[in-house]
Amino acid sequence: MLGSADVRRLVAALELRPTKTLGQNFVIDPNTVRRIVRVAEVEPSDVVVEVGPGLGSLTLALLPAAGHVVAVEVDTTLANALPSTVASYAPALSGRLDVVRADALELGELPGRAPTALVANLPYNVAVPVLLHMLETFPALDRALVMVQKEVAERLAAPPGSRVYGVPSVKAAWYATVTYAGSVSRTVFWPVPNVDSGLVLLRRRTPPKGVDRTAVFQVIEAAFAQRRKTLRAALSGWAGSAAAAEELLVASGIDPRARGEQLSVDDFARLATHFSE
Repeated sequence: MLGSADVRRLVAALELRPTKTLGQNFVIDPNTVRRIVRVAEVEPSDVVVEVGPGLGSLTLALLPAAGHVVAVEVDTTLANALPSTVASYAPALSGRLDVVRADALELGELPGRAPTALVANLPYNVAVPVLLHMLETFPALDRALVMVQKEVAERLAAPPGSRVYGVPSVKAAWYATVTYAGSVSRTVFWPVPNVDSGLVLLRRRTPPKGVDRTAVFQVIEAAFAQRRKTLRAALSGWAGSAAAAEELLVASGIDPRARGEQLSVDDFARLATHFSE
């Protein structure tokens, strides 16, 4: 495991200047990465994909628990250094690691067997897009445990009716059952970020059947584009008119006076289904 001194030594050796753009805040607390692996329920049968491994703090915790780890890193310096770090700290486990130098948002395939779990400390600025892209691109992902900004974690796990329920909440619910799995102090990182983090656990669910995901996501985005308006008004552009929106809402068993934050992903799926008929 990498502690504070290890992280600082590696950063100095690689002549790194951690950047906010890439969300480079490295975990320096071994107990935190052990906790992540435990909550993610990583097993020897798992092929784990880790997005943004950085210096390898979480990677070194994943390798003893997983059958294989595929680390996806956009930073060339970090991607090139990770195999050497693993060889130094866990030489017997080096064969379980593949490193892919790529932008996770552009990822289309991975080497070897399809990943069964996503476990990652996601960069704050792209956390939601990366999570949704991975869930869509790799249907064999049975579960995901991601560490993100606490505010984002709460939003992802929010139920309908919650003050922070929104587009990320509903889109994540299309793919999975989402739960908030605990808070993480900013002090476990170096450099120390300005916010605390949260853990989000997602377990793959069967999405609503008989409706296209893109169509559902379009109505979700329309409903939340004007949060303060009733669905009758907010969906008028999407449906063609306020009257058409009301007709679709009534046909779907939804009160036209309701607002987007009151609807579940299944409600949005019914709306999209009636719109396509």
